[in-house]
Order: sequence, then C-alpha cells, then structure tokens
Amino acid sequence: MNISSSFNISSSALTAQRLRMDVISSNIANAETTRATVENGEAVPYKRKMVVLETSKSSFKDMLQAQMEGKSVQQGVIASSIQEDTAPLKPVYNPTHPDANAEGYVYMPNVDITKEMVDLMGASRSYEANVTALNASKAMVMKALEIGK
Repeated sequence: MNISSSFNISSSALTAQRLRMDVISSNIANAETTRATVENGEAVPYKRKMVVLETSKSSFKDMLQAQMEGKSVQQGVIASSIQEDTAPLKPVYNPTHPDANAEGYVYMPNVDITKEMVDLMGASRSYEANVTALNASKAMVMKALEIGK
C-alpha cells in the first residue's frame, strides 16, 4: 500500500457522493414532471432514479499479488449504475390537469421529497466525512515530509 492509496480511496468516495447528490437533485427537480419521456406515443411521468454504489472489485488474492509485484490496485468505491425506482407512480385526482386520464387521475412521479431530502443529507454528510479524511491524510503526509528537515 503506497502513500497515495488513502487519497485515491477518498477521491473515489467524493466522486461517488457527488454523483449521488446530482441524481437526488434531479429527482427533486422532477418531482412534479408528468411528461418526462414518451413511450408508445404516450407521455410517461418521471421515475425516481437511484445510484448503486459498489466497492472496487479486488479480491484479496489479486491485491496480494499486485502488492508483491509492486503494482497499485484500484481501491475505493465506484458508481456501478443508475437505476430507476420500480415503485408505482402516484395517482392524483385532478380532472383539470392536461395529463388527466378519462377518470380524472394524473399519474405523478414516484418521488417523495422527504425521502430525497434525507438521502441528500446522508450523501452530504458522507461527502464531508471524506473531505475530512482527505485533509487528515494530507496533514499526515505534510508532517512526514517535515521529519526530514
């Protein structure tokens, strides 16, 4: 493990959390969008999106082999995909809405603003924690460089 591994791990987490915050912001911005896409000639409401995060896929054997050969192994977290939430759309009775069906119901996006705000707070706190870890790593490297003076 080299000295820059902690920087790589923290930076991958910062990138992943930033993507999470961007997707959550998109969900909040489209919470009332009833015409996000068109499928089979019909307007379809926006569907909530979620980021799937995974650790870098490195087995212990691969990491050990790479370290013995003096190679670096990608460590940290990656955003493997952005998936649509499969929760059903919310029917709202509003017969005056231009997208209302024959019964007067409009299908609204499956975005819950409260849930999105909680997710946003979690992503923001995780981002802050990784900034703190990055700054701590930087401080340790600076102290190590001062030893040689």
